Amino acid sequence: MRLLILGRGKTGSLVAEVARQRGHNVHVAGAAENASGAALAPEKLSGIDVVIDFTTPSCVVSHIEACVTAGKNMVVGTTGWYGELDRVRKLVESHGTGFVYAPNFSVGVNVFLDVARAAAAALKHEYSGQIFERHHIHKKDAPSGTAIAIQHMMRDASGQREDLEITSFREGEVVGMHEVVLESRADRIYLCHDAKSRQGFADGAVRAAEWLAGKKGFYDFKDVWREL
Repeated sequence: MRLLILGRGKTGSLVAEVARQRGHNVHVAGAAENASGAALAPEKLSGIDVVIDFTTPSCVVSHIEACVTAGKNMVVGTTGWYGELDRVRKLVESHGTGFVYAPNFSVGVNVFLDVARAAAAALKHEYSGQIFERHHIHKKDAPSGTAIAIQHMMRDASGQREDLEITSFREGEVVGMHEVVLESRADRIYLCHDAKSRQGFADGAVRAAEWLAGKKGFYDFKDVWREL
């Protein structure tokens, strides 16, 4: 496939590396190449099969609009834009493109979400809960998209009205750690996922792009990761 990677940060660069290792034709556009959306002009997107976005919350929605309007499928790993989710879904559906997004493309994190979903039953049995997340000091959004996904999932799975509190830390070069703590008078349950590198994010994003090739529809990575 011909892939366009938006973003030359640590994750975007690793996505490009993984995609090349998997035999794809890769083009990369950082902020300089994509000033004023230059890399997303229709003639630039001609021949691109899937666009993968790992940029920043401030520009990702405009990237989505340009790519979807041009009829290009997208995989979006950037977070911090989910207030626009319903509008983006309608845009994707109206243009008949394919779109996969996720706060986290790591298979390990998605397994962790399944474990946390099962543990949410404790909230029905006089347990209280908290979510903690730690990331590097360069991360733009807080709390993280993954922490918010955990929060919403546990609320829905437990049937509780109130969301669990999220505490965010921005420290050094921490790749990403998410913890759920459930506590009762009798005991305490700890759940933790600690990313050792960005490799899991990059692998999942490229595999999502491969899965999306030729498809139409609006998908969350949780809808597809088990097939990968």
